[in-house]
Amino acid sequence: MRETDFIGGFAKGLRVTEAFGEARPRLTITDVSAQTGLDRATARRCLLTLAELGYAAYDGKFFELTPKILRLGHAYLSATPLPRLVQPYLDQISERIGQSASACVLDGVEIVYVARAAQKRIMSINLSAGSRLPAYCASMGRVLLAALPEAEARAVIEASDRRANTPFTRTEPDALMDELSRVRRQGYALIDQELEIGLRSIAVPLENARGRVVAAINVGAPAVHAEAGDMVARYLPAMREVQAALRQVLA
Repeated sequence: MRETDFIGGFAKGLRVTEAFGEARPRLTITDVSAQTGLDRATARRCLLTLAELGYAAYDGKFFELTPKILRLGHAYLSATPLPRLVQPYLDQISERIGQSASACVLDGVEIVYVARAAQKRIMSINLSAGSRLPAYCASMGRVLLAALPEAEARAVIEASDRRANTPFTRTEPDALMDELSRVRRQGYALIDQELEIGLRSIAVPLENARGRVVAAINVGAPAVHAEAGDMVARYLPAMREVQAALRQVLA
């Protein structure tokens, strides 16, 4: 891309929007400046512009995003057929095995949920379409990272904020690369309480008819419902069926 094609002000506005999150729903100008690395004046102009357009509310000190911001995410979900194609399969497998099932895509160092069928809430955080999790410690993240060239996968891992969410979380790049090699060989990823205590999950990649990995699906279960060693026998066959069926319809 040519330098003259890059709109710096638009990019800064997107950075300001991304500063908000589940742990940061209300931010001051100073907060946004610190989160984005923008100077206060630039952060202020971006925030006031968002407020003027109705994408943010301002009480004189704190800014918070409004429901109008959902239009931006809805545009993606409406434009791509992936959520519509995957959702019926997630509903079926979730009902069949009695556990929650999800689909996601990779976005930088994170996975983004595009569809979900929840039997009951099994995580302390509420997941839905648009939710994000670190790729390095999520089962769907690992199958998607395993599909990348090794150098690219390592770059993503090294750029990640690899915090130990639990005593079981793997954070060392070499250990994670070894795990990706295992995932690549076996064709699935199994996470045993690395993201959250009490949660296990298993994921497989979704390939299109040309063999390119375009997304991933997983099944998550409370640790009390399934031992790690039982996850493969109990859930993988049904996931393989979904994987094969979707391969014929994914572009």
